[in-house]
Amino acid sequence: MKLKGIKSVTIGMLLIMGGGITSAFFGAETEEFFLKTDSVPSPTLLSIESFDSLGTDENERYLHLTEHDFQLVAEELNVEVATIKAVVEIEAGKAMKGFWAPGIPVINFDRSMYLKYRNKVSDTNGAKGESVPEGLTGYALKEWKELITARKTNAQGANMGTFWGMFQIGGFNYKLCGCNSVDEFVKRMAYSELEQLQLFAVFITNTGMVESLRKKNWSAFARRYNGPSYASRGYHTKMAKAYARYSKI
Repeated sequence: MKLKGIKSVTIGMLLIMGGGITSAFFGAETEEFFLKTDSVPSPTLLSIESFDSLGTDENERYLHLTEHDFQLVAEELNVEVATIKAVVEIEAGKAMKGFWAPGIPVINFDRSMYLKYRNKVSDTNGAKGESVPEGLTGYALKEWKELITARKTNAQGANMGTFWGMFQIGGFNYKLCGCNSVDEFVKRMAYSELEQLQLFAVFITNTGMVESLRKKNWSAFARRYNGPSYASRGYHTKMAKAYARYSKI
């Protein structure tokens, strides 16, 4: 999935470091802050069109993250590669999977979040002519059916109420990921796993969570990223164990 010509482009060029927001990722405080303020930093990400101009192989960009991808992000965030890998493994599973099929990212459609945001978007129109992606089965098919059905009524609201990619970032957090709209956020999520990793990097920078990763404070990171139930689900201990394993490689 290495992007041809990408070596000259660093995450430092993709990020504008933002201030911290003291609230949990899935918590109500984060959502209310997002809705009430325009002061959230808007980092400038390399555009999808620019990726195309670099000659990215259409058939390769959906493949798993490369060692170079991990190193690129880790160096710019000033964290260890093992730290980034630990978070990816726990959030995305050991397969570190961001896509169910080329161009079809892993998603979780949340009806309660959709109902919350459908009347708060700038455009409440439904999408026309969309159909469920072919080739999906099981859970993937179920989630995409629900998303496409909701999109037919309110496309932006449906995208806002869905959790996207290997890091399961809610569409309502698009500004915190440096995107100008939820539509841009979705396009980036559907572009490549490297793009998903870059969106995650911007997100944890703008929310101040990257500091917890630098200190390897897994409890602090999991509390904000996974919410108040992080301890009962063992997110912090799982990340710590994954980090210990990767740091020995």
